[in-house]
Amino acid sequence: MKSPKLLFDFIYNQQEKFPQDKCYVYKKNDDWLSVSTQEFIEKANIASRALLNLGVKPNDKIAVISSNNRPEWHILDIGTLQLGAQNVPIYPTLAEKDYEYIINHSDAVYCFVSDKELLAKINAIKGKTKLKEVFTFDDINPKTNWNSFLELGKSNENQPLVEELKKKVKTDDLATIIYTSGTTGTPKGVMLSHRNIVENTLVSADALDLKGTHHRVVSYLPINHIFERFASYYYHLMGFEVHFAESIDKLGDNLKEIQPHFMPVVPRLVEKVFDKIVAKGRELSGIKRVLFFLSLELAENYKPYNKNRWFYYFKLKIARKLVFSQWKKALGGNLRFMVSGSAPLQERLITIFTAAGIPIFEGYGMTETSPGVSINDLRNGGFKVGTVGKALKGIEIKIANDGEILVKGSNIMLGYYKNDELTNETIIDGYIHTGDIGVIDKDGFLKITDRKKEMFKTSGGKYIAPAVLESALKQSRFIEQIMVIGESEKMPAALIQVNFDFVNEWAKRKGHIIKDVSTDLNLGFRIQKEINICNADFGNWEKIKKFEITPEEWTIEDGLLTPTMKMKRKNIKEKYKHLYQKIYNS
Repeated sequence: MKSPKLLFDFIYNQQEKFPQDKCYVYKKNDDWLSVSTQEFIEKANIASRALLNLGVKPNDKIAVISSNNRPEWHILDIGTLQLGAQNVPIYPTLAEKDYEYIINHSDAVYCFVSDKELLAKINAIKGKTKLKEVFTFDDINPKTNWNSFLELGKSNENQPLVEELKKKVKTDDLATIIYTSGTTGTPKGVMLSHRNIVENTLVSADALDLKGTHHRVVSYLPINHIFERFASYYYHLMGFEVHFAESIDKLGDNLKEIQPHFMPVVPRLVEKVFDKIVAKGRELSGIKRVLFFLSLELAENYKPYNKNRWFYYFKLKIARKLVFSQWKKALGGNLRFMVSGSAPLQERLITIFTAAGIPIFEGYGMTETSPGVSINDLRNGGFKVGTVGKALKGIEIKIANDGEILVKGSNIMLGYYKNDELTNETIIDGYIHTGDIGVIDKDGFLKITDRKKEMFKTSGGKYIAPAVLESALKQSRFIEQIMVIGESEKMPAALIQVNFDFVNEWAKRKGHIIKDVSTDLNLGFRIQKEINICNADFGNWEKIKKFEITPEEWTIEDGLLTPTMKMKRKNIKEKYKHLYQKIYNS
């Protein structure tokens, strides 16, 4: 078989070159079950035939919403794409009004959901859409569950039509519409072609140093996110066993069971893993506790490519054997490396985990770039902490006069669905204007410095780059989320959501009872100390002069975070406008 050209080619490529007994592995009733490559393909064809029997035609849109990653999602994806129809994946955490908007805007004709809760949400707005039916992966209604859907395609009479439609799909045809969560405004439908994702998958595979078909990977990030979606095709290409975690909450236990060789991560997960590791370290006593924190301090001073002195590596070898081996064991024991995307990851954490023998390669991309643009790689000097790596093969990156990152290549989206005006504003002369500010250093590494729309001026005319300040301040274990404010004000300030777990542990160690984090003086003084440490690294005009602590956690459900855990700045400022006024009017 030639190199894959279409998204559904990946699984057929796997079947021809290295068929897997365990293509997908999932847990049901405490037992791990699996689907082979052959079974997967057979069910994908059944799904294609079922969709045809429902009247689905090329270019029809099928909405899919799942609370957890599971084989049915992927089977339906391939079954849809083979017909020249499009998969419209949607986040499971959205409000009903968002489902109504996306389903209507995308022209979806059928919708598949995973469970009762999502079914209730879609049924509540179904009458306001053009949906013909809603099917469920779980066994809820015998007439509309996954098995009854597959029953519609049981006969292979129309398989010749499936094969005919497959041959008509072209590389530049639309494959999917992914609605970006957006930190402001209405969700935008990003149109990605088969070529966009296929070619990005192929160059990304070359950039990831993970060869062979014997590897296990864990899938737990929302499958509707382009990062995890791309990863699924990459796994098909490489012939890896894909194991679905039961949930984020059970990820720690699942890692020990699965013992993966690779997993993609987002910064918030790495931060939580690190916090748990340090918390366990604090529970140690005597020489074990001393060794733990000496090892941690050692890791913080790690430099790649043997740039530390020889005695450093002597000590690191001991630390890896006595301390960091336990970290690896907690992550399954086989993890070769992790790839981080979606948002900036603290440089300190990349350094520490890499020193511990669990490298984290930070990359850069966005839904509109299918997703990869650049990535770090330990091979050939391609790794530099504080950057998002070098451009992937065939992708051009340049910096505009105002510092905006521009990207050109086969990974650039077709455009925004039903929004030519915004498409033309975003893609100019073949370059996508990312909205991110950055620089390319002398060695060709890309460094992201801020979001173009998030930079602001104080009343004194000084520019503030909030993301730089926020990233530095989030290195404090006391701070989980922080939003720098101060546009047109006399000084920058911050709204802070504390790390409740750590703060409670800190208070317990101090014998202190916190009734309200937003007004507790001891906590306020302690966080001021953290801010003072961070302020020392910034210019006087950039220093955080005041801050307020919010009383509760910022969540996706309350509209303060996007489904990818990015801050919705406008919503946060609106909810805590009384704290904003307190900062600037007191």
